[in-house]
Amino acid sequence: MTSRGLYLAGGWTDALSGERLDVTDPGTGEIVGSTAAAGAADVDRAVDAALAAQRLWADTPAGERAAILHAAADRIEARIEEIARLLTLEQGKPLPDSRKEIGFAIEVFHYYAEEGKRVPGALRPTQRRDIRSIVQWAPVGVVGAVVPWNYPVDLYAWKVGPALAAGDAIIVKPPLESPLAIGVVVECFHDAGLPAGLLSDLPGGLEAGERISSHPRIAMVTATASTATGQAIMRSAAGTMKRLSLELGGQSPFIVLDDADVPAAAAAAARRSFSNAGQICIAVNRILVADPIADEFVAAVSAEAERIRIGHGLDPATTGGPATTEAVLGKAERHIADAVDRGAVVTTGGHRLRDGDLARGHYFAPAVVDRVPLDALAMTEETFGPVVAVHRYAADLDVDGLADLANDNAAGLAAYVFGGDLDRAWGLAERLEVGGVGVNINDITELQAPFGGWKMSGFGRELGPEGLTAFMQQRHIRMLRRY
Repeated sequence: MTSRGLYLAGGWTDALSGERLDVTDPGTGEIVGSTAAAGAADVDRAVDAALAAQRLWADTPAGERAAILHAAADRIEARIEEIARLLTLEQGKPLPDSRKEIGFAIEVFHYYAEEGKRVPGALRPTQRRDIRSIVQWAPVGVVGAVVPWNYPVDLYAWKVGPALAAGDAIIVKPPLESPLAIGVVVECFHDAGLPAGLLSDLPGGLEAGERISSHPRIAMVTATASTATGQAIMRSAAGTMKRLSLELGGQSPFIVLDDADVPAAAAAAARRSFSNAGQICIAVNRILVADPIADEFVAAVSAEAERIRIGHGLDPATTGGPATTEAVLGKAERHIADAVDRGAVVTTGGHRLRDGDLARGHYFAPAVVDRVPLDALAMTEETFGPVVAVHRYAADLDVDGLADLANDNAAGLAAYVFGGDLDRAWGLAERLEVGGVGVNINDITELQAPFGGWKMSGFGRELGPEGLTAFMQQRHIRMLRRY
């Protein structure tokens, strides 16, 4: 699918405005497809289709809903190479990473197909023998969802899978930058027999997003976005008191204790800093390393960065692709320049790559910036690009001091701690003001565990059982029993 429309009411259609936008390959600048661009009126059409469909879906047995989710996931798996190639062409990541992303999305759909069968209810004790008190979970109704361009298929699954399993209808606004792979995923749901109206897929911009967050018949909005976008959604949703689940920006610290395995920590930091060109909400933004091992660590992480083979995502030799947008490179350059102005040193990378075919795309040499002061932009803002900032802390800083150092940021999505003394590392992990901590591991994502942020990184949880009940609400039925 290189040319797609809007999917609503069980079929493909043009936007009412007739607007279409090109989709470009960030590695070559070439047009690889096009998409219809939804507006507010298209959201209204989707809501009309969703309302009637959702009532019937809520009454559909969980096993029947699960069968459709499983069937859709099986169809996605059968088309994984097609979808992965489209994802690489529109988003930029290397083809193996695209396959990995889609593979995890398939797991998510299968997981929630089964988790939807296990929604609990309860018969609660009462104060009278002739009263029965029943607590049950019910769908929220029609959900609006905003999906970002960095992991579009994966994060689509995180929202669509549990919403459908819960008995909701869902209207998704996928990104205009990378809507093509998602279009094939939607085809798989259509071919699996998902009833018309339950899933609407409307690539769009600000107008469509504002209508989703303000529409009076949309009961909930779930979004993965920047903190600024999350704040805008909250303001827009306030008028109709929508339920919100917002996974927003991060600024993840990576803490290297003085007894850490330096080569292992450096390899883990580089992977989490530069994978997907640093365009990950839980990417390592700032490394806090104990001064006695800092020279060794900086040399090791710089060497890891230099081993990344930058190129087009379809090239089998590539291990690091282009940034998806030009704006990513501009922000990376600003953060590096600001750090250098404050006395930091770039140990490797930090420049655009313009040799040969690379000149046509958004290519950037992964940057390690050492001796970065705490007030630099790279230490305080989310870079969301292939840059990692290193700050050296004094060897005598205790666990409480380290926690204060790491927590001195408005974001609170993820953090990482590497050290040999697990009691010490665990104690530090429990003091960090974030939604997830990786101890001697550089990924906090686990299908059966909740994912989400603290502080300005949002609220609500995805994945795990919590990711299902996020799309449900509790009802209490108190009934007089006649003897």
